[in-house]
Amino acid sequence: MAEDKKTLEDLKEVTADAVVAAAVTDEAAAPVDGESTVIEYVQKIDAQGRAYATGKRKDAIARVWIKPGKGVITVNGREELIYFARPTLRMVIGQAFEVAGRVGQYDVVATVKGGGLSGQAGAVRHGISKALTYFEPALRPAIKAAGFLTRDARVVERKKYGKAKARKSFQFSKR
Repeated sequence: MAEDKKTLEDLKEVTADAVVAAAVTDEAAAPVDGESTVIEYVQKIDAQGRAYATGKRKDAIARVWIKPGKGVITVNGREELIYFARPTLRMVIGQAFEVAGRVGQYDVVATVKGGGLSGQAGAVRHGISKALTYFEPALRPAIKAAGFLTRDARVVERKKYGKAKARKSFQFSKR
């Protein structure tokens, strides 16, 4: 029973020992003068030689697989030209390859659900960007600097009660 009781002096000794132990481990983990820690990313490829990533934008979610090829992009079983008829949407999808300098070197297969065409194009771009960094980890700094790895969190604001839309009020009536 007497051993179970702790005094403040005992606790001070315990915490002092813990602080010294933590300082020793931090010194061992810290790099030597002149050396910097380099984070090395690992290539993530499945059994078929493809890299997989999920991209999101607004309400759209895209599952994207890339593999070395001739630059064919297939979205929901259809060609890119047919699925994304507007040139701006096709430009959005190709931005990740342009930044990385890999235009026409990878085949892309994507399945997209939810949202409209603009959100789906953004989701596919996000997925392609992530999959490229998984296939070639050396491309990560360039793609990240362009801002393609960050999920665009802007979504439609919800409608509030007592309002016509999210912020629009009903017409005011004086009488």
